[in-house]
Amino acid sequence: MIVWLGGALLLVSVLVLISFWRIRLRSKRDVKYPKSLPSLPVIGSLLHLGSHLPPHILFCNLQKKYGSLFSFMMGSHYVVIVNNHEDAREVLLKKGKTFAGRPRTVTTDILTRDAKDIAFGDYSPSWKFHRKMVHSALCMFGEGTVAIEKIISREAASLCQTLSSFHTVSLDMAPELIRAVTNVVCSLCFNTRYDRGDAEFQTMMDYSKGIVDTVAKDSLVDIFPWLKIFPNKDLDTLKKSVAVRDELLAKKFKEHKDAFCSETVSDLMDALLKAKLSLENNNSNTSQEVGLTDDHILMTVGDIFGAGVETTSTVLKWAIAYLLHYPEVQRRIQEELDAKVGLSRYPLLSDRKILHYTEATISEVLRIRPVSPLLIPHVAFKDSRIGEYDIPKDARVVINLWSLHHDEKEWVNPHLFNPDRFLDENGDRLSSPSQSYLPFGAGIRVCLGEALAKMEIFLFLSWILQRFTLEVPAGNPLPDLEGKFGVVLQVKPFKVIAKLREVWENNEITT
Repeated sequence: MIVWLGGALLLVSVLVLISFWRIRLRSKRDVKYPKSLPSLPVIGSLLHLGSHLPPHILFCNLQKKYGSLFSFMMGSHYVVIVNNHEDAREVLLKKGKTFAGRPRTVTTDILTRDAKDIAFGDYSPSWKFHRKMVHSALCMFGEGTVAIEKIISREAASLCQTLSSFHTVSLDMAPELIRAVTNVVCSLCFNTRYDRGDAEFQTMMDYSKGIVDTVAKDSLVDIFPWLKIFPNKDLDTLKKSVAVRDELLAKKFKEHKDAFCSETVSDLMDALLKAKLSLENNNSNTSQEVGLTDDHILMTVGDIFGAGVETTSTVLKWAIAYLLHYPEVQRRIQEELDAKVGLSRYPLLSDRKILHYTEATISEVLRIRPVSPLLIPHVAFKDSRIGEYDIPKDARVVINLWSLHHDEKEWVNPHLFNPDRFLDENGDRLSSPSQSYLPFGAGIRVCLGEALAKMEIFLFLSWILQRFTLEVPAGNPLPDLEGKFGVVLQVKPFKVIAKLREVWENNEITT
């Protein structure tokens, strides 16, 4: 009897295990993950990602074998690459909050004091509060208002004056473009500006280069954090650059604290200080709950300052590089400026409505050379889906903007520079000829400085081309159009001659 009972129990146990195994097998069959690159223990798919190609182009090519949505293991991290606009819009718009997380890495933690900024900070009450504060501060100047237009135009005038002093002499325009954009952002963040040759500005240029060259590039130390215990030249460069940046930010912060008056809020740092003091005076714990500490204020300002300068100046450098390659595009912009703005005044923001070809050219620059070809990775807060595929919680999702902007199904000859693709048959501006155009991202993590960047790019470019014709110095090669991959797609240095146009030789505008 006992033997019989034991056998029965064993049989029941086996049947239960078989049923459990079948249920598990069935549930696994129901799960459909994106096709994956081969993977090995510990290192993941790294051996299959080694290539002379930059990541955005490599990922674009890999979709021919693995599909437009594929995955791989980056060490222990599961990464999903999105190469088409339907899936990108699902991640950014339809399921924006589900995929609103950010990965923590060694380099970005050094840059942001453990993700206390906006760009690399996780989606949270603190992040939402800071983003709202920055948005409110930027709205003090307001898109299209006299205040912001006056600031940008002042810097455009200064830039044109510098170019005039170099008439017929070749120069690298990059430092001058960076200084012009820096001064706009400085006005917003600190209510200050830099003159040409300012030592502090040069310091800023040096630390910015150190950061751009080393941060968020999926270096080995970001994949295997334990490697930070070993000597690392890039990590040392990043730490030194961040230390210099933080010293400058701390100096600006102290100056603002010492001179602060709640009745006169004139810049972003003042606005954040006022919010912090208001919460403290009300004996509120909110400042801790939302992270309104000195560190958060410094990192938020540093984030807007750093990102605002690097991205906009990079777009301007790409625009000039392409105009040197396509002088006929430059001529058409100048003809449009002459016909619709004339010689009696400088371009205004309101002219964006009538300078269709100029705006189309800017759009084409943003398409063909997106400033961030790979958007900052998103992280899934929970198990979800993208299209027909299951995406597990904590997966890193990367939007390959390069692939979207060079998709042959969406763009005719996508590798050709053609501003006309952004115009209709009447020559009027098209906001976007394809849903595959997302130069600033989309959704809750869309670029906060999109409106400001568009204003700056338009005014700087139109002011320059109204007065100057840009040419390659004799004997110099045309600018390299491949770029250097990093946190932004950097333009390799090139020389240019800014020749004063004949119609401007005896023309002056009185303001």
